[in-house]
Amino acid sequence: VMAHVRAYGDQCPEARAIIHLGATSSFVGDNTDIILMHRGLAIIRKLLLNTIDRLAGFAERYKALPVLGYTHFQPAQPATLGKRAALWISDLLMDLDALDFTAGNLKLLGCKGATGTAASFLQLFDGDHGKVLELEKRIARKMGFDGDKIVPVSSQTYSRKTDYFVISVLSGIAQSAHKFSNDIRLLSHEGELEEPFGDSQIGSSAMAYKRNPVKAERIAALSRHLMVLVQDAAFTAAGQWLERSLDDSANRRIAIPEAFLAADAILNLYISVAEGLMTYPAVIKKHLDERLPFMATENILMYCTAKGGDRQTLHEAIRAHSMEAAQAMKRDGAGNDLLERILADPAININKEELDGIMAAGGFTGRAEEQAGEYLTTVRKVLDENRDVLGYSPKIRI
Repeated sequence: VMAHVRAYGDQCPEARAIIHLGATSSFVGDNTDIILMHRGLAIIRKLLLNTIDRLAGFAERYKALPVLGYTHFQPAQPATLGKRAALWISDLLMDLDALDFTAGNLKLLGCKGATGTAASFLQLFDGDHGKVLELEKRIARKMGFDGDKIVPVSSQTYSRKTDYFVISVLSGIAQSAHKFSNDIRLLSHEGELEEPFGDSQIGSSAMAYKRNPVKAERIAALSRHLMVLVQDAAFTAAGQWLERSLDDSANRRIAIPEAFLAADAILNLYISVAEGLMTYPAVIKKHLDERLPFMATENILMYCTAKGGDRQTLHEAIRAHSMEAAQAMKRDGAGNDLLERILADPAININKEELDGIMAAGGFTGRAEEQAGEYLTTVRKVLDENRDVLGYSPKIRI
């Protein structure tokens, strides 16, 4: 700060005597940090909205495509691919809300002096408190903030909890991105989805056939780093002494810029993956068809009970056949013959025509398609309100 004060004084000799008068280094550094974080959040916001935009297009395109749903990464009830994408969007919209709240509540330090009392500025204005307050309002407006965007009380610095809240927003984005990257990596293993892959891209130096999900893996790696950085801000906020100690400075110079750079890189990668996702419906259908007989058992149970069967007897019979069919699939690599087992059991009392009707009626995805469509209506409203920042496309090199 003193080097800058001297340099400015050399260029503006008439102002040399009063440059930085009454101020501390925090007047320069803290106000600047708030300005930079505010601008940084605007950049992240643009990237976040473009990520949501790409996912919204994907969700719209596949909102009706049935997929095998998983819990514990074990086959569960079917969903749709668009509904799954809506979950990714939902996380990001929560991040957008948190970002807008945090950015909208950022306040400048203003001119508070050595311990936050503004004593030096009060002296400069001969004890006129109104002029001190007016100076802060003018500073805020000069720096692009509303006149009331000044912290009402502070020490020499603004509370370092502000840094924690800002990095927490970025950490939240990293959490959402990491979850997305995990899903892509899992589905890539299943052969249902793949991240975009260049024509001349090399998947592995040893195994020429491989198409590793390197962008998703990079998202995960950077996201973990960003999520950890929030602890820096937490410990820094907790560790301040009285009206100020300087053990925050070196940490903040690393943690805050790295958090923004990491979030920028993560979202650029996220957009790149989302806008080029490759979907393989035939594989998706194969996996769903393989497991669908298990998921149809509840419908079969309901149908046969309605015909006059005993619910408990039917349940036990279907359960036994399900376990035996699943065991044969795992032990012998056999196909799923559960429906054949059910047809052959007189205790269940269902014929092929009835069973085919149950399977054809579907309904196994519940309201997934409708949920995705209804949710996308909300998403489009957000995107329509922010059309001026959409259309960004990153240039990612592997």
